[in-house]
Amino acid sequence: MAAEELALDANEPVAAEAAPKPKPRTNWWEEIKGIVWLVLAVLGFHSFIAKPFYIPSESMLPGLLVGDRLVVTKYPYGWSFVSPTFHLLPFFHGRLFGQLPERGDVVIVTPPGTKTDYIKRVIGLPGDRLQVRGGVVFLNGVAVKRGPVHFIDIPDYGGVMMQDGHETCEAMQYDGGRLTGADGKQHCRLPLVTETLPNGRSYETVDLQPDSQGDNYGPVTIPAKHVFLMGDNRDRSSDSRFSLSDLGLGGPVPWEYVGGRAEFITFSPDGSATLNPLTWWGSLRSGRAGTSLHPREETK
Repeated sequence: MAAEELALDANEPVAAEAAPKPKPRTNWWEEIKGIVWLVLAVLGFHSFIAKPFYIPSESMLPGLLVGDRLVVTKYPYGWSFVSPTFHLLPFFHGRLFGQLPERGDVVIVTPPGTKTDYIKRVIGLPGDRLQVRGGVVFLNGVAVKRGPVHFIDIPDYGGVMMQDGHETCEAMQYDGGRLTGADGKQHCRLPLVTETLPNGRSYETVDLQPDSQGDNYGPVTIPAKHVFLMGDNRDRSSDSRFSLSDLGLGGPVPWEYVGGRAEFITFSPDGSATLNPLTWWGSLRSGRAGTSLHPREETK
């Protein structure tokens, strides 16, 4: 019996080896759709939730340095025609779920007729009578509280230039200037004045010159659904005190042009990095990452 089984087994055909499975073909249409959805998701996040922002000028010294990278949230004031990335929409009135900023908020704003974002601080709200006299801001006839002049030393910008092509300290004329810090590096000594708004929110401003062009302005009454914006570096800021032709904001700004609120700094390169990746880490300013951009609340 065993011999018969062996004979039968010997007569059975040998099974052929399994043929290799064909390689699946790339579905390029699905790949393209995936990329499109990813791009739309990123643009949607930038347009309606938050986006990164880069500081190109010194208008918000001392809180924001040239080169700072920060996060701007889009939803705190609702959404308007400037909310979408690249500002592709034409102007239309109103905001979706809109609300006005608070005094002291740092916001991004797109001046009418441009596609360029500025970053400034909200000083005046609708109905305020605002005036600047001798560099002092008056709201409804009352001077904004100012502290005594004090100084801060900040590292020089190591190659980051102002928009007009001058280096930081040489472009400014004030009581301070360039000096060598304890770390052996060049620093800029800036004169500061602490301002406290009527709602108790305070922040530092740079007081460079006693009688600069923007030190006397107004008075103006801020219309409904408008805000008055100023840079903290008062003598180096094109803001609501200056006309659009002077690259300012042209007075109080309609709230539709406010694009979002600045939240915190993510990182801050000082401009000394080169194409060599080994220089990138050393170019980061220490202590900047995570710095909140919300004004201090005065305790009562």
